[in-house]
Formats: sequence, C-alpha cells, structure tokens
Amino acid sequence: MLARTTDPIVAIATASGRGAVGIVRVSGARLAPLIDAICGRVLKPREATYLPFRDAHGEPVDHGLAVHFPSPNSFTGEDVLELQAHGGAVVLQLLLARCLEAAAEPDPVTGRARLPGLRVAEPGEFSQRAFLNGKVDLAQAEAIADLIDASTEAAARSAGRSLSGAFSREIHTLRDALIHLRMLVEATLDFPEEEIDFLQKADATGQLAKLQSQLAAVQQRAKQGALLREGIKVVIAGQPNAGKSSLLNALAGAELAIVSAVAGTTRDVVSQTIQIHGVPLHVADTAGLRESSDEVEQIGVARAWGQIESADAVLFLHDLTRAHLADYAAADADILAGLRQKLPASVPVLDVWNKQDAAPDAHAGHGIALSAKTGLGIEALREQLLAMAGWQAVPEGVYLARARHVQALARVETHLALAASHLAAQAQLLDLLAEELRLAQNALNEITGEFGADDLLGVIFSRFCIGK
Repeated sequence: MLARTTDPIVAIATASGRGAVGIVRVSGARLAPLIDAICGRVLKPREATYLPFRDAHGEPVDHGLAVHFPSPNSFTGEDVLELQAHGGAVVLQLLLARCLEAAAEPDPVTGRARLPGLRVAEPGEFSQRAFLNGKVDLAQAEAIADLIDASTEAAARSAGRSLSGAFSREIHTLRDALIHLRMLVEATLDFPEEEIDFLQKADATGQLAKLQSQLAAVQQRAKQGALLREGIKVVIAGQPNAGKSSLLNALAGAELAIVSAVAGTTRDVVSQTIQIHGVPLHVADTAGLRESSDEVEQIGVARAWGQIESADAVLFLHDLTRAHLADYAAADADILAGLRQKLPASVPVLDVWNKQDAAPDAHAGHGIALSAKTGLGIEALREQLLAMAGWQAVPEGVYLARARHVQALARVETHLALAASHLAAQAQLLDLLAEELRLAQNALNEITGEFGADDLLGVIFSRFCIGK
C-alpha cells in the first residue's frame, strides 16, 4: 500500500445498504478538472453546494451536496471532494463509476486525462494518507477505527479523547523528558574530560525517577483503555447441572442458553458479549465437565477445556445443593486440579456458589454465593468480574488504547529500569545507559508512528473500512 500513496483515490465512505445519505469521497492532487466534469462548476472551498451530479452526457445521476476541501485543509491533507447523494446502493455505485470514468476522460483544455491514475481506495487508505501527510499521528489514526468500532458509550468517549490527541500528548511529554535525559548522557559521553559532572548537576537520577513515575501513570490509563477496547474473555466452567447456562442468562439479562434440569443439556459453547460499566466481557457457557461415554458430550467437554485454556478469567461454578456430597466434592477437586494444570498462574479462577435460593444455609466457602435463578448476588459477581479484569472507575482521563500500545509501554518500562540500574552503578555505565534510553525512546515512537516499519503501517490500516 505504501508504494502507491501518490495515486488519487476514490471510495464510498458510508456503510453499505439503504440510507438517507451516502457519500463518495475522492482524495488526490489537482481535483479541479474532475470537479468540473461531475459538478459543472467551480466549488467554493469548504462550502456545501447543492447541484446535480452529471454523467458523461450531462444528465444528472443524482442531486446532492458537493464539498471541496483544498489541500492542506482536509482530512487527508490532499485535495478532497465529497459528493453527498441519496444513500441507495445503486446510486452510490453509479457515482463511484462516474468518478472513475470522468477521471479518464480527456480534459477539454489540455487534452490529457482529467485525473490520471484515479483508483478505488484500499481499506484505511484515507486515514493512512492523513497519517503520512501529518494530519494525525498513528495513535490518532487508530482511534478513528476504534471510534467507529466502539461498542459502548465509554469506549466511544475514550476513543474520542484518543482522536483529539490526549494519548499522543502524554506520549510526547514522556518522549520530550526522555530526549532531555538522553541529551545529558550524550553530553557526558562527548566531554568526559570536563570536571563538571553533567549528570549529577542536572539530577539525572531524579529526572529518571520522575520519568518512571509519569510512565506508570500513562501505563495505568492505557491498560484501562485497552480493557475498554478489547474486553476480557470469561469462561463459566463446572460440573453438569451446576447452573452454568442459567448464570450466563442472568449475566446477559436474556434467555440465550437452554436451561434444563437434565444434566448435560449444554453440548457446545454458547458465547455472549455483555457490558459492565461500559467494559465488554465475552462470556462463554461450556458443557459440564465430567467423564462420559456419550460421543457428542465428549466433544462438548473437549471444547469446554479448549475455551478454558484461552480464557482471561474462569468462573468455577459449584452447586450448593450438592456441595456436601463426597462424590460431588471429589469431582470438583478434580476439575480444580485440571484448571490449575491448564491455566497460567496469571489467569484468575473465581469460585461461584450457585443455587443459594435452594440452599440458603449451605456453607459456600470462599468466593461468591448467588442464585442465578433469582438474581441474588449477580450484581456482586459483576463487580468482582471487573475487579478481576483490573478495571477501576472510569476517570475522564482514560483514552482508548490497543494491545500494541500497552506492549510498547511495557518495553519502555523495562528499558528505563535497566537504565536506572546502569545509572546507579558505581562505574556509571554510561554507554549502556545511553543505549537503554535510546531503546526506550524507540518504543515510545512506535506508538505515535514517529518512525516504524512499513509492514506495521500496512497491518494497521488494512483493518480499516473502505472509504475511511
């Protein structure tokens, strides 16, 4: 994609299907001949003009609004033409085809094609142009896609903050402080004969400690933002007839899974995404874990363990009405051993004791006691799920972040920790200190795209929708 960034591009910029309004967007250099062919007149910059969109014979394809955004005052930083027509799929396809046709027509003045090389845009190419032309940085460009994909109000607001540059400003503040510290270290390396100890005089240790503290605050907000965007996968596991399907229905507030007194009713995985305080949780109800001679049930159990192995958190559901039975307790112990064996230590397992309505005096042990049938304790479980995910009350400063942002910040943390150890060394290992600071800055630059591999940009923008 990066090799074709000089081509003029066109695409339908609104979602497919019927609608009141649809938009065809063109971006490139010197669009005046194309505008004349389609609109039949010169458009005032950034002013919507109602007119007919003309075909090759001068007949109207549709009537609508045309807006011309001259470079560099446009979304992409190039000349941009937006044709706002009626939102029928056929109408928009006709307009798209007309743009491509008009671009290839000879200009009556020059005799050359009106807009040579005009082609249909690839996914995310308009936003990529905006990034490459300095209209947004990489984190802001990603926030455009996140705002479109936001599934909760909290996620949309946080994506909006990222798009406005809140996250980028935090990264730039860290980078500026890091550059200043690198300057001090480089000065000490360049002038070792000077009597003045630049690092000691400038309190390099204190500056590095402050930088680490600022980084920790940014990491916390980024992790919250990543949680808003990605959510967590929660798997409900336990023996048959413990109430797993009932618990899924209670959490979702809808009858999603079949509930029956017959053990082994759930044979396959039933998944649903729910929202708790704006945080998406992808909850999976699985088949009851037990030995079975039923081939179909065996497949269901195998799939259940597969879901468990990929979980971010597991709700281990117990039946309070059977908890006192030795065989039942032994089977629960075997399941717990399997969970500990298959799950990393970082994945939390929460004991949930169901059917409290039927056994109010039963001993629940540690964890949460509830009734999926009556809803008792469900709200407490919701709050506990958020706590397990690491969620805190949404502060206004949270911005939507991606997993790659969190990973990059973690690398910065590692490099700064190593830098601190080199700075504290009696020999002051300045060469190593300088290298760790350089690597930390590189990791920060990856977030905003100050530099980066072309393939990284290709992966990011290829996941955008067409026309954006």
